[in-house]
Amino acid sequence: MKILGIESSCDETAASIVEDGYKMLSNVVATSMHEHAKYGGIVPEIAARSHIESIIPVIDEAMKQADVGWKELDGIAVTYGAGLGGSLLVGVETAKTLAITKNLPLYAANHVEGHVYANFITESNLDGYKLPDKQPDFPLLALIVSGGHSQLVFFESHFNYKLLGQTTDDAVGEAFDKVAKLLGLPYPGGPNIEIAAANGDPDKYKLPKARLSNKYDFSFSGLKTAVLRLAQAEVGKSYDFPSFELSGLLSEAQKADIAASFLRTSIETLVDKTVMAENEYNPKTILIAGGVAANSELRLQLTKRLHAELQYPDIKLCTDNGAMIATLGCFMAMNNITPVDPYKLQINPNLSM
Repeated sequence: MKILGIESSCDETAASIVEDGYKMLSNVVATSMHEHAKYGGIVPEIAARSHIESIIPVIDEAMKQADVGWKELDGIAVTYGAGLGGSLLVGVETAKTLAITKNLPLYAANHVEGHVYANFITESNLDGYKLPDKQPDFPLLALIVSGGHSQLVFFESHFNYKLLGQTTDDAVGEAFDKVAKLLGLPYPGGPNIEIAAANGDPDKYKLPKARLSNKYDFSFSGLKTAVLRLAQAEVGKSYDFPSFELSGLLSEAQKADIAASFLRTSIETLVDKTVMAENEYNPKTILIAGGVAANSELRLQLTKRLHAELQYPDIKLCTDNGAMIATLGCFMAMNNITPVDPYKLQINPNLSM
């Protein structure tokens, strides 16, 4: 079974063909990240325009890379939510048109769920990928962490899952971006916070962890505000001092210590709740998925504290990509999930699991 996956929920235009839910035949990504970096975050209109320019060339390249013709495909999977409305529209309308004109089944994929299925890719002839030796065993616990999502999900089997907790405000990746901007670090925040933290003392400052009624929910807005107040105090300014002026007053040592303390606290928050869920649900496998799954400190701390087998994708499959959507589409087809009507499929920017 060969499925074409199309992903356009944010700033990456991506397409991939995956065979039988484990073998990645192609994976092509065009990103507009460089266009957003100067603004310190994603500009939706710029992202949508970039998708329009890139979507057809990216799909053509994915087909060519896989050496697969349209008649060899068994279906198309496309992200229809969650994400930016304009970005989603480009991918969904393209997938609908292709499904109709090529007479192929169309599968509507949940972007967040797709991140989990990146962990099921175990084989590829493409260069530069380090893939797991085997697919995850059920039941499994998934920690899904990215710029827009922070969730803990327990899977009994494919498409049979329970959402244990999620962010009540900022996702962890969003908090990374905002703290990085406050410290004058480049976008995206995650990798640049990690670089700065390498030169800092993670125990220099004690930052708060949110306490919520649902023990598995996340909240990072308070932590982000605590970093702001800390930075203001370190340079002797009051609470009304503009955040965008702080980086010019902080020393490099102060920036490194704040980054390290923020990194430690945010990672501990994620790890603490994952360990708690492991103790309660006793999964055979624990996955981390999403852009923040590339964070080396998160991988290290989870490896140290968990008892179950920990799996995570190749770093190139942590960020948005078509392969995760194609893999999810394969499992939807293999588990007899009914394809959607391409004439009726609509985007859902606020889709949740």
